[in-house]
Parts: sequence; structure tokens; C-alpha cells
Amino acid sequence: MIINKKHRASSWWSLLVAVSLFIVLSTYVCEVQAAAVMSVDLGSEWMKVGVVSPGVPMEIALNRESKRKTPATLAFRDGVRTFGEDALTVGIRDPSSAYGYLIDLLGKTIDNPIVDLYRKRFPYYDIIGDPERNTIIFKKNDKEQFLVEELVAQILMKAKEFAQESTHQPITEAVLTVPGYFGQAEREALLTAAQLANIKVLQLINDYTAVALNYGVFHPSGINETAQYYIFYNMGASSTSAAVISYQLVKDKHTKESHPVVEVLGVGYDRTLGGLEIQLRLRDYLADEFNAMRKTSTDVKTSPRALAKLFKEAGRVKNVLSANMDHFAQIENVLEDQDFKLQISREKLEEICADLWPRIIKPLERALAHSGLSLNTISQVIIFGGGTRVPKVQDTIKQFIKEDLGKSLNADEAAAIGAVYKAADLATGFKVKKFVVKDAAVLPIHVAFERETGNGAEIKHVKRVLFGLMNSYPQKKVITFNKHTSDFQFHVCYGDLTHLSSEERLFVGATNISLVELEKIKDLLEKMSNESVEAKGIKAYFALDDSGIFRCTGVEYVYDKQKIEEDEGTLAKLGNTISKLFSKDSKEEDKKAEDIKEEVGEDEKIKDEKSEEKVNMENEDKHNKTTAEKNLDEKENNKKNETVKIVTIKEPVQHKVTFQFTPPLTGKSYELALEKLNAINKAESMRSRLESSFNALESHIIDIQQKLEEDEYASCLTSEEKQKILSECSAISDWLYDDSDKTTHDMYETKLNDLKMLTNVFMARHWEHEERPEAVKALDNMIDGAQQFLENAKNLTKDANPERDVFTQIEIDTLSRIIDETVTWKNAETEGQNKLQRHEKVRLTVKDITDHMASLDREVKYMVNKIKIWKPKPKPTAKSDKKTNKKNEESETEEMGSGFGNETQSDDHLSSQQSPDEDIKVNTTEQSTTTPRTEL
Repeated sequence: MIINKKHRASSWWSLLVAVSLFIVLSTYVCEVQAAAVMSVDLGSEWMKVGVVSPGVPMEIALNRESKRKTPATLAFRDGVRTFGEDALTVGIRDPSSAYGYLIDLLGKTIDNPIVDLYRKRFPYYDIIGDPERNTIIFKKNDKEQFLVEELVAQILMKAKEFAQESTHQPITEAVLTVPGYFGQAEREALLTAAQLANIKVLQLINDYTAVALNYGVFHPSGINETAQYYIFYNMGASSTSAAVISYQLVKDKHTKESHPVVEVLGVGYDRTLGGLEIQLRLRDYLADEFNAMRKTSTDVKTSPRALAKLFKEAGRVKNVLSANMDHFAQIENVLEDQDFKLQISREKLEEICADLWPRIIKPLERALAHSGLSLNTISQVIIFGGGTRVPKVQDTIKQFIKEDLGKSLNADEAAAIGAVYKAADLATGFKVKKFVVKDAAVLPIHVAFERETGNGAEIKHVKRVLFGLMNSYPQKKVITFNKHTSDFQFHVCYGDLTHLSSEERLFVGATNISLVELEKIKDLLEKMSNESVEAKGIKAYFALDDSGIFRCTGVEYVYDKQKIEEDEGTLAKLGNTISKLFSKDSKEEDKKAEDIKEEVGEDEKIKDEKSEEKVNMENEDKHNKTTAEKNLDEKENNKKNETVKIVTIKEPVQHKVTFQFTPPLTGKSYELALEKLNAINKAESMRSRLESSFNALESHIIDIQQKLEEDEYASCLTSEEKQKILSECSAISDWLYDDSDKTTHDMYETKLNDLKMLTNVFMARHWEHEERPEAVKALDNMIDGAQQFLENAKNLTKDANPERDVFTQIEIDTLSRIIDETVTWKNAETEGQNKLQRHEKVRLTVKDITDHMASLDREVKYMVNKIKIWKPKPKPTAKSDKKTNKKNEESETEEMGSGFGNETQSDDHLSSQQSPDEDIKVNTTEQSTTTPRTEL
């Protein structure tokens, strides 16, 4: 250790800074823990999780295998739940136990054509209808049945787990992506699944909208006051969509600030066209080729396990053919111990899927048609989604647009990053650049009701459009009913769907959204008929929120009513105000006037009485004439001061809303589902703890047995101790591998603790023997440095250098004594320790060495600090009196007799003298980092 001007910082100051920094960091961490949010891009095949927390940029959370995307699959087998790649492995052995491609089954009834298509694609599932809601249930056996919401909820739980492990913080809020064609039933089902997973959904965002937001955030330079148009084309695993998007800077009417706006203008989609369909075509082709080889008499399509193997290999080959012209498909033991190998070219794959390629352009054409724009106005077509990696897909789009495709986005992660940006915008604790998002309604919504035309005519059926095709949202609407005088009802339904194909209209399912029944209308109208009111009608309020969820937010009866208010007039109001200001002064003047009147003499009073009699006679006649006129004037003034105001009053109308789409999971059914998931999570937690405790005990036994075979460890214990430990390890090992179902994690943990108490003795001895040489070396270096410091310090005493008497003789002697004692102790203990064998009790421990190092270090630091604060004494002047000289002599005597005195003088004298610590250097070799050192 070298002491010079660069190392004069006070240890107390360092400690204060460290404590302050710790407090600041602790506060910051608390804020961070409350703010982290996530996004989940839950696709049919893959799941991507985005996270953001203060101080950490937007990023993708990694899974347990350190991969950025996870298969959206879970499996149940032998009471064990698995996710991702592990679930896919289970799906090969037992296909009916692994559940994937679930997103399109949300909100669907058992009779929906999409369910039939799912059965056709994956024939090994037993799908039944829910007796209460008529939704889908996967039946594994009589005891194990799963709703789609339950399965999706468990996948979302795993996504939440990945996000929390990535940020090291609890997360409860998220933004979820959904396909743009999702209707009310699908969106409600996904919200229910998120609720089961204990996730607060900030918003559901359409996948193409999330990608468009991502592009706008990371490419802001191209956004200005002139609208720029792009098409975002997405081919995922199960669907394909195209969206026409506009970017423009728009000035806010209130703040007068300009903000970028991303708006969806047109959308086209194909619900069943995607990478999955290509993979299924290839799977069926491989199955036909295997059957054609006639290796077995069994049709390979009748074997679920063989079909699952072919499906997995078809996916691998499809991905390889995206980059290569041909490849071999090869599977071991496809069926009845028969292997399969077949060469497939890209040309053959394109031939198999020949009927799919014309469908690629349809979403583009529909999106342009709905937006009202031509292809010439589009700046670029940007592709994303895993299916767009297929060369034929890209070539088909290029031929249509006659331009190069935009490939600047990450095809897999673009939606997740855009959604997590929206999550940061909606969550508290983040401040992001404002980016206004306007989505568009893919399915129009209208209101249908009946109206009586009167005179016994037929009832008229009326429809009113609420949210037309491609109307932007979030948005609110109001409909007024003027002709109804009794209770009535109206339906909210999907509107004109002629823009969809006949097949797609079947996939949409029930077109009714909700039924709103208005009650006690007649009583309300009769109540208002007694008052002078002007009816404005019954108003129903509707909203389509950011998540695309439709709601009837309220119903009110609105009317105008007259209200009479008295008006004092402008001058009267002004006069009253002024009079209030001077009321105090006027009261004082009145009092003074009364005092003056009391001083008037008797003679003046008599004169006044006589004159008053004449005046009273004249005034009586005038008073009688003006009384009638005065009454008329007062009536006219009252009428003028009265003001009639029109007040609009809204009376709530009693109504009942009934959902008519696929009923969401609520009530008792929801509680049962929640209990089931909690039981599964608890069982998995117990199993995970059991496995962890088993693995910890097993690894410790193996580690100890291996160490006892090495000389450096075996020499640290006696033969009796070694035999005892080996016997205990053998006994526990036999018990560990006993096939007993009664073992618990507590039993494993208890065995591990008992074994560690037995083995820690020799492990501690080994550690002491390994660490002692470094500790002794560090002590020697410290002793050498202290001795050098002592030699230099002896030159800074009053006897050796009167002008620089920094240290007293007592301080010098104290340091010398501590050095000698430390050297003597070290030599004696080292000699004694060298006489001991490695298995005997340690005499010279590392802790003893560090304690002596701390004692020596403390004394040296005291003297170093004294050098820092030392200042030379002022020279006496001729003008100083005897009393002052005597006092200085006394203080010098006290400082010579104390080992802890600190000389302090003014800064004026310090500037003219050289500090003694400039000449002192303590050369101490750096200590080993393995040896702790105590500093005060």
C-alpha cells in the first residue's frame, strides 16, 4: 500500500457515500419492481414474450433453453405437465396428450366448421362439447378434461414465468396480440384465459397493428404531415392477413402539438391459409409415399404416433426447403419398426401446394379494396411471419406488386416488440413517445329493432349501423329511439358480411352479439307527462374500446325542462356588491348622526312638531294616489327579473344486457376452472421441489464419494471418519434409489442437512489448508509495509525533527510493539501448525490471521490519518504577550504526552509549509483477494 496525495480520502466519507448510494439504489429497485410489464404474442405455433422495465430496453424474454420463442404447446402425461419443446417430445410418444394450435379454438362452439377442420387435421384428439356452454372440451380420459380457456391460461402462465425470470421482478400487466379477424366471442375468451392466469390485460392489440406500431417507432424519419401508406403482409402458422396502414403527423387540437398517428385503413385475411396448411400437405404426402412402399400392411394414417412423427418431419423439411432446393425426409421406426427415407425437392413441395398459391394474393386485394387506395399509392409492402420465408410466397407477392418486398422487420419478434411498446405506454412508471393508434373494425356492427308504424300497420324492422366496415376505433356511438312508448328491446349484431366468403361467414359463427331489453318505459313516460317537459328520446350509448370489445355502456331518457330563476338585474347586483363593501362605514355614520340629534334643544323640537302637522296633511293625499301605481310597477318589475332557462335532464333507463355470442366462462364454471389450475400448479410446485431436493442430495453424495478418493481431501480426515462418511453415503444412496412413493422433499432435505454436518468437518480442514498460504503471504506483506512505514515515521518525531513533530514517541512505540507481537505470534503459530498432520485440528486458522492483520492495519491507518490532518505550528511573534506564550507551552506539553493528539492550525500557515506525507511511502504488496481484510 502506497500512501501519497492521491489516497487521502477519508474512510468515513467513503462509507457515507456508499450508504447514500445504497439508499438511492434501494429506492430505485423498489420503483422498478412496481413497473415491469410484458407482452405476449400468442400465435398458433409459437409464443414470443416481450418485456420492459425501467432502465432496461424493450427485449424478448428467453425461455429455459435460452431461446427467444417457445412452442405454444403443453402436454399432460403420467401426472406431469410440460411446455414447449418438452411437450412436443411428449406429443411424439402420445399425441393425444399434447395440445397445440389452440388459438383458433377460443370462443368456438362445438358445431363451428373450424372445429371440424381441427379434427380433420389432428384426428387423434377426442373433442366433445361443453354441456353448459356448448364450447370445446379436450377429453383425455374420464378424469382429465380441459377447456380451451384452461389450456391457453396455462400457456400464458408460462409466458409470465419467462418474463419474471428475465426481469427478476413480479409482473401482473400485459398486452396480448390477437388476429385481426377475432370477433367478440374470441376476444372475451382470451380475456378469460388471461384472468385465469392472473394477468391484468392492459389491451388486446391486433397483430398487424402491433407490427405497424413497431415499424413506426423504429422508423420515425419517414413520418411527416403527408400521409405515407404501407402494406403489412403476415403469413403465420394458421392464417394470413394484409393490412393497409397510414403514417402521418397530426396536430392535437387541444395541446397544439404534433404526434405521429398510425391508422389501419383496410384489412384482408384468410383464416385457414398458413404455414400449417403447407406442413399438413407435406405430412399427408409423406404418409402416402410410405404406404406406397408397402413396408407394412397397416395404413400409417391410422396410427396417431406415426402420424405425429410424420408431422414433425414435415415441418423440418419445409423449413429446410426454404433455403435449399432439395432435402431428404428420414424417420426411424415410423411404424412397426420400419424406417422411412425419401428425397423431396422444392419443386415437389410447390406442386403439392399448387392450389394454395393463388390464395396468397386475396388478402392483399381485399385490403386495398377496403382502404380505397390503389397499389400505386403504397410506398412498400413489408412482410413478417414465419410463413413468408417460403420462397414461393415471396415470389407470388412480388409478381403482384411488381416491386421488391420490405424485409426490414424481424419476422418472428416484430409483433411482440410493438405490443410491449404499447404496454409501456399504458402502464404507470413509463414515459414513452406518444404514438396515436387507430385500428379498424373488420366485422361491422349494427343495431336491429322493431318499430310500430301505427294505424294497425305491420311492424317495421329497422337496422342502424353503429360501426361500419373499417370504422376506426376506439370510438363511442349513440342511437336515439323516439317512437317507443312502452318496453322494447333491440339486438346488436354483426352487420353486412357480404365482403366475406361463404366459408368465412360460417367460421364467424353466431352473428348476434347482445340483446338489450329496456324496462319500465311506460311508467317513466307517464311520470314525465305531468311536468312541462320536451322529450328528446331514449338514448342508448355504445363503445368499441381499444381492445375491440363492444359494450352497451348505458341507456337514458333525455328531456328538456323549463326552470324559472329570479334575476336581480345587473345594476341591482352591482349595487348590492358595493353596499356590502361599505356597510361597516355606513353603520358608523348613522351612529354619529344619532348622537348629533340628541344634542338638539327643546325650542327646535317644538318648531318641528308644528311644521310636521302641515306636511303630514299634504302627504296623506299624495300617498293615496301613488299606492295603486306602485303596486302595478312592482308586478311588472318582478316579471322582468324572472328568467326562464332550458335544462337538459337525463334519467337512467332500467335495462338488461344479454350476450348472445358464445357464452364466456363465468360463475361456477369459472371457479371450478380456477380451482383446477391452482391444483395443477400446486402439484407441479411440489413435484419440482421434490425433484430439486432429490437432485441436491444425489449430487452431494456423488461429490463426497469422489472427493474421498482424492489424496488432498482424504488426508484431511482420519480413517475412522472416512469409513463413517462412506458408510453413511452408501446407506443414504441405497435409500435414495429405493422405489418408494412415500418419500417427500422434507425427507430428502433432512438427509442432506445431516450428511452435510458430517462432511463439513473435513471440508473445513481442507479449506483451511488451501487458503492458509495465501493468508500468511498477505500477512507477511502487511508486516513488511508496516515496518517500512515505522522507519519513516521515526523521522517525524519531536526529537528527530522538531519542525515536523507529527508523531509522539508513545505512538511510535505502540506501532513497534504491535509489529513485534504479530511477528512473534506468526512464527510461533506457523511452527506449531507445521508439526500437525492435515487431519488434526487446525491451529493456525485463516480467521486468526485476518484478525491480526486487522489489528495491524488499524494502527497504521490511525497514523496515516494523522499525517493527513497534521499542520505545522505557527512561529511565535515579538508582539505576543507572556500569557499567550505560557498557554502555547502548556498545549505543547499536553500534545507530547498523548498518543492520540491532533495538531490543527489555520489554513494560512499550511499553504507555506510542505506536508510531511509527501515524503512518506509505505510499500505494502497487495493482499490476496481470497483473504478477507477488515477496515475501519
